[in-house]
Amino acid sequence: QVQLVESGGGSVQAGGSLRLSCVASGTANGDYCMGWFRQVPGKQREGVGIFGIDGTTRFVDSVKGRFTISRDSAKNTVYLQMNSLKSEDTAMYYCAEGRRTIDGGCSGYSYWGQGTQVTVSS
Repeated sequence: QVQLVESGGGSVQAGGSLRLSCVASGTANGDYCMGWFRQVPGKQREGVGIFGIDGTTRFVDSVKGRFTISRDSAKNTVYLQMNSLKSEDTAMYYCAEGRRTIDGGCSGYSYWGQGTQVTVSS
């Protein structure tokens, strides 16, 4: 059983930065990947980016060039670094563990964290 715990959310002014953390505990299969998602009340959850076990990353167009994902294996932690934040980045952010797809994507998310709120004021 994998457990994911996010932290690092908060309130920041537009143009600022935040780093979200996702600490994983439990056993993960070898071909896993991590995804970051966000959701605003009343809207569908949106995929923000993914991190493959080989270190590859992919991002939705709206955050490319502003967000990065990294991993500290020793701490079982995946980070979402968010720079140049905009008001439209305001959302609850979640990390999730999935399985890598043939094309290098990530899907089949089985485990989710509880989320951490990010609020960006303009």
